[in-house]
Amino acid sequence: MTEEDHNSTPPTEATASLAVDLGLGLNISLAELSVEEQESIASLPSGSALLIVKRGPNIGARFLLDKEESIAGRHPEADIFLDDVTVSRKHAKFERVDNDFYVSDLGSLNGTYLQGERIAVISKLYSGVEVQVGKFKLTFFASPADILNEA
Repeated sequence: MTEEDHNSTPPTEATASLAVDLGLGLNISLAELSVEEQESIASLPSGSALLIVKRGPNIGARFLLDKEESIAGRHPEADIFLDDVTVSRKHAKFERVDNDFYVSDLGSLNGTYLQGERIAVISKLYSGVEVQVGKFKLTFFASPADILNEA
């Protein structure tokens, strides 16, 4: 395949090949992601993950989860700064245990939701799930290297 052929690959073909690379357990259609978002997900190193704002304020914003703990909130020093009155100063916590990620609510007024259900306990995250923090709806993507190692 020449460079010209590679650059002219229709988005549906590129999406299909990435879906195979990431595994079939995704709850979101990769066609909903831009090529740049797909490339960002594909390049995630093992032990990291990505949150992409898909609905609400700041659509398209990306937040890398590469620490053992990341706090999402309205506080300017939050790891994941979500600037909206519907978000508490310290709203939710994202934790990494080995190569798995979990989310928990930090006693926020509006709650934290996973796939539309308010969470009361720490909840495991899987690629393609939606986490709602205030008006922000973020889609979680684990590193493809970690997804493939689970298979």
